[in-house]
Amino acid sequence: MPRMARDKTVYTCRECGGTSPKWLGQCPHCKAWNSLDETVAEPAPAGRHRFQSIAATQPVATLADIAASEVERMPTGQEELDRVLGGGVVAGGVVLIGGDPGIGKSTLLLQALDAMSARIPVLYVTGEESGAQVALRARRLGLSGAKVRVLAEIQLERIAAAIEAEAPALVVIDSIQTLYSEQLTSAPGSVAQVRECAAQLTRIAKTRGCAVVLVGHVTKEGALAGPRVLEHIVDTVLYFEGDTHSSFRLVRAIKNRFGAVNEIGVFAMTERGLKGVSNPSAIFLSTHGEPVPGSCVMVTLEGSRPLLVEIQALVDSGGPSPRRLSVGLDRERLAMLLAVLHRHAGIACTDQDVFVNAVGGVRIGEPAADLAVLLAIHGSLRGKALPRGFVAFGEVGLAGEVRPAPRGQERLREAAKLGFAVALVPKANAPKKPIEGLTLHPVERIEDAIDVVRSL
Repeated sequence: MPRMARDKTVYTCRECGGTSPKWLGQCPHCKAWNSLDETVAEPAPAGRHRFQSIAATQPVATLADIAASEVERMPTGQEELDRVLGGGVVAGGVVLIGGDPGIGKSTLLLQALDAMSARIPVLYVTGEESGAQVALRARRLGLSGAKVRVLAEIQLERIAAAIEAEAPALVVIDSIQTLYSEQLTSAPGSVAQVRECAAQLTRIAKTRGCAVVLVGHVTKEGALAGPRVLEHIVDTVLYFEGDTHSSFRLVRAIKNRFGAVNEIGVFAMTERGLKGVSNPSAIFLSTHGEPVPGSCVMVTLEGSRPLLVEIQALVDSGGPSPRRLSVGLDRERLAMLLAVLHRHAGIACTDQDVFVNAVGGVRIGEPAADLAVLLAIHGSLRGKALPRGFVAFGEVGLAGEVRPAPRGQERLREAAKLGFAVALVPKANAPKKPIEGLTLHPVERIEDAIDVVRSL
């Protein structure tokens, strides 16, 4: 029996796309650990690449002489999605949207395509479902789909030919991990295929001026599957957040070359698909009949939108090895805040279990939540509830000082608009003119904040 030639393999880093002839524990290029995956080595191309980059045809120009104008946006028909994108889809822009399976990525994009098809030509490329399955979902969502063109294909070259023939203004690729190029021998979803297909679709978008939306899979850690360079290639990166068992979804902009970063859109999953939520603060506020200990409302900023979120804390006897757990907040920061509370306010939780939760599944990354977290912990430990209509925000430093939060005036106006009457804020955030219906208590240190709360 003749021996079959074995394909040569290389190890490709899923973080940076660098290659190594043998497996290493650490990538020699980006120094990431355990990120090398075995892939088939691609042969050298016989001729010139059939896709030409537009960069080689552009002359060198002076920055001041380049004409710059506001980019034209195409509204998607979903106000919350337009908010995240910065006003709509940009012609020639490439958007990457990722999220857990079943969270609503395909549903949201199909709704947007159906709304936009009345104004512009659109194309939906599905690599995971058949055309009949897409049509069945559209019927279930109550969409007409009269002008939505659908292509069930995973070969990149055929998709490129269909884009050339159909000339759409918007193309949705669902998903990028299912595509493959005939110029590569590796399987669909490999690092090389994902990188190459994304690069070619980006070139098509830039040369033809059509917007491209790529749906991406995520790993079990929640990061986008494939090489890290995928997020660098595209113009906008959106993440779906939220529990699949909950009816609410958050879409967050992680990267946006045409709008604000960290902007969020809030959706509710219904039988007719995803619907935008006009007042998202109502989601993140629990409806207690009476004020309860261990609860404090804060005002956080998500992009340009102020949101009121309830912070809940539970302090219980924990024995010699107390636990520190947080949901929606940084666990290491929680340990630091407990040390500040002990050192500067004289409140010790060294033998207590401390659990902190941000209601509604929202993730809060800004330090302006520090003051609300400490007040919620203090209320649970002492068994004393904060008064109804109480709100607080501010960063707490290691020296015990309460530092100001950005755009404090907007936070206070949002709290007053929703009926909150008492606000504990950093002294630097106190407005020069009083806000109608809102009583302010500006503080400079954490011990002053605790004294204010005890007097209420």
